[in-house]
Amino acid sequence: MKRRMLLGGMSVGAMSQLTGCDKHQENSKNTVRTSSTQKTIEWTMVTTWPKNFQILGEGAEYLARTIEEMSGGRLKINVLGAGELVPPFQVFDTVASGAVQMGHGAAYYWKGKIPIAPFFSGLPFGLTAQEMNAWLIKKGGLSLWQQAYQPFNLLPLPAGNTGVQMAGWFNREIQSLGDIKGLKMRIPGLGGEVLKAAGGSPELIAGGEVFTALQMGRIDAAEWVGPHNDLALGLYKAAKYYYYPGWQEPGTTLEAMINLSAYKALPDDLQSIVKHACLNANADMLADFTAKNYQALKILQNQHKVQVKMLPDDVLKTFHHISKSIIQDQIKQDKLAQKVLDSITQFKTDMEEWSRYSEFNFYQKRTL
Repeated sequence: MKRRMLLGGMSVGAMSQLTGCDKHQENSKNTVRTSSTQKTIEWTMVTTWPKNFQILGEGAEYLARTIEEMSGGRLKINVLGAGELVPPFQVFDTVASGAVQMGHGAAYYWKGKIPIAPFFSGLPFGLTAQEMNAWLIKKGGLSLWQQAYQPFNLLPLPAGNTGVQMAGWFNREIQSLGDIKGLKMRIPGLGGEVLKAAGGSPELIAGGEVFTALQMGRIDAAEWVGPHNDLALGLYKAAKYYYYPGWQEPGTTLEAMINLSAYKALPDDLQSIVKHACLNANADMLADFTAKNYQALKILQNQHKVQVKMLPDDVLKTFHHISKSIIQDQIKQDKLAQKVLDSITQFKTDMEEWSRYSEFNFYQKRTL
């Protein structure tokens, strides 16, 4: 099983080269090969993750293999990691243009194009992975997500989830809100805006560059994902304080984005296979993170002597207050935003009521 990384700006000239070459002109359509027994459609997927990066990059590979297996080999997808064809933060534009048919990443990277895109990946102090899946699949969230992407000729589908993340790695202790002032931190999406409003300085850095930036002192702190991926990147070598909880990403949904024209050109059964394969990959990635994070945390603590600490209450309370204000500002920028926020807020309220009787109470009592 395999998965990948993030995008950076691409010049008009570079984009022109990408879309102008014969190979990717063909990719703007479904490339079809005919044999004596069947037709094979070939797609290309670009990702925001490094090639075969643990769980994330592997997830993109897993999705591609699942689609090929479920289709009996009729739909084959070539997966390219960040930088193999385009930089990580150029995935959105590349798929939207039709230069390739599919991408794999996280919606909060596209906030500059779609202000409410982060709402579909995860909001600070928002929905957990279980709640995100329920909202997207059963309470209308996916329909709203697809409505937001439709003007870009893109079809988004949930294709992974990290579960609740860690707050990040810090090269100094955070003892009060004052320690956030001037803090340079790798943190994307709305979480970065919250940090900025609290006096910090957010940086958007691709996953493959996080370790170097932290080690070389370009940044003072970095959030990436959680213990398993953080251990794989070796972040414990660059900072010794590991903080929780992951207030900024409580259940981050990852996405498969599909060029809508390419998708509509597929036969009905292959369209259905793509959708169901994405849902399968979504569940598989969450299970993978859940199964591996606790093992990695033990290694970080016992072998590498990492100091795991909880963020102070005053920091969390301030972040929570700022988050509410920033999210309210977001709905002023987009006609669809109020509808999306109302939907999330109502579902979150319902879930908090139910969770008091279910998971929250159970977690407190099962260790008695």
